[in-house]
Amino acid sequence: MYKQHKKLNPIQQFQLFCLESYRSAKGVSGILALNDFKEAGVFSFLSSGYEVLHTQGQSFIVSEINRFINRNHEALPRKR
Repeated sequence: MYKQHKKLNPIQQFQLFCLESYRSAKGVSGILALNDFKEAGVFSFLSSGYEVLHTQGQSFIVSEINRFINRNHEALPRKR
């Protein structure tokens, strides 16, 4: 009757938590937050740093995400 939904693994759950925390802190839509994460490679950053980052507080994590995005946006080629 109901389809089985694949459950998220712990890293995916953490990435979703981070996306929502970032969205809320920035006061932007989910789509804009998702675009920021995709363009800057935040999902890979969160996955590779999971062991350390998931033990930190929400404000620290959002601050680290902001720093990562800002650093990567500076390195991205400019669209003309």
